[in-house]
Amino acid sequence: MMDAQTWRVGCRCLLLLALVGFTRSEGMQSCEEVRKLFQWRLVGPVRGLPDSPRAGPDLQVCVAKKPTCCTRKMEERYQIAARQDMQQVLQTSSSALKFLISRNAAAFQETLETLIRQAENYTSILFCNTYRNMALEAAASIQEFFTDVGLFLFGADVNPEEFVNRFFDSLFPLVYNHLINPGVTDSSLEYSECIRMARRDIGPFGNIPQRVLGQMGRSLLPSRTFLQALNLGIEVINTTDHLRFSKECSRALLRMQYCPHCQGLTFSKPCMGYCLNVVRGCLAHVAELHPHWHTYIQSLEELSDAMHGTYDVEHVLLNFHLLVNDAVMQAHLDGQTILEQVYKICGRPVRKPTQSPRCSFDGSKEKHGMKISTRNGEETLANRRKEFINSLRLYRTFYGGLADQLCVNELAAGDGRPCWSGEDIVKSLERPEEIISTPVVGVRLINCSRGPSHSKPGRN
Repeated sequence: MMDAQTWRVGCRCLLLLALVGFTRSEGMQSCEEVRKLFQWRLVGPVRGLPDSPRAGPDLQVCVAKKPTCCTRKMEERYQIAARQDMQQVLQTSSSALKFLISRNAAAFQETLETLIRQAENYTSILFCNTYRNMALEAAASIQEFFTDVGLFLFGADVNPEEFVNRFFDSLFPLVYNHLINPGVTDSSLEYSECIRMARRDIGPFGNIPQRVLGQMGRSLLPSRTFLQALNLGIEVINTTDHLRFSKECSRALLRMQYCPHCQGLTFSKPCMGYCLNVVRGCLAHVAELHPHWHTYIQSLEELSDAMHGTYDVEHVLLNFHLLVNDAVMQAHLDGQTILEQVYKICGRPVRKPTQSPRCSFDGSKEKHGMKISTRNGEETLANRRKEFINSLRLYRTFYGGLADQLCVNELAAGDGRPCWSGEDIVKSLERPEEIISTPVVGVRLINCSRGPSHSKPGRN
């Protein structure tokens, strides 16, 4: 009969075997551990699970000479679980990258929305402070203009040339009635429409509309493209997170992840080289994204670097009101010439005295707007883009090294640990020819004992 000391030593040895991650299948008497893990992993009991090892002639992938704890039905369920596991590790590995891009896409859009509101406030304040008589009439045109700016930035099919010209067209009758020919207001809507239509022929605002159009075109389009590119990056990640694995890949994942369970090796992990064989094969199409992803990040970097000066949307939007003021002043200075041109095109109006509505802009909004103008240099859109690009550079080789990353960080056994070779548990070997490898259709073989930096193609 076993004495107490011998019994304690035996228990410790069994515990040590469990902790190091494998149990030898020779002499396996019960499938109890396999049953428990199968039911836990696959949610709920499954009928027909074997109580003890037996022959498995109907198995398709987890074929072994030794008795097995698996049935064909279990093998099918394990194959589904192996695909799900791979999708889970893919999503986990890309979660930080996806969060980086999606968080910044949302932050950039929110910042642009704030800039648009600021620029609209500044323009409204200009009219309330300097051109109070026409401020209320100009409010609708100002609001429409900045609505169109936002629509264009966020991807709508609107034309900057059209909404810039529409703004200055609508501004001209107000400037004419209140500054060029002030004192009385035209009673005819048709006459105001004639003035509006004549703006492009008369050119009352000099080259200001063309300058605005140039600045808007140069700054809005890169920002719009930048946002669209971020959303495209998120779509790429979502697509690779939900790959549809081929039949050969699914069988290879099954053999690597769950076939050892059939032999009672429920805590085993695949050898590094074997893991690389399988995962690189399954992710071959994803690895093909590497040069395109590298180019994508480089293009974002170049686009961000180019967005400064007249290409910086922040600068252009927050200085728009200054150009509007220059345009109004230009028309005022050339008032007599403009008046004569209007008479030639539209004739003399039938007029009657009227009282122009006064500005009703909320003073608190004015103060709020002026406070926003004193922006901290650390919070500028350009600095946010630079910080984002610096973080994104770390992921330039993400897809090229994804298989290696998954094996090293998630799937494979650590250096020096016993590991699953595709046939059995093996110890780390120094000579490649000693490695036991099982060919998997469509998957290139690599020495099982070596990591990604030392792996070499094996021979079939």
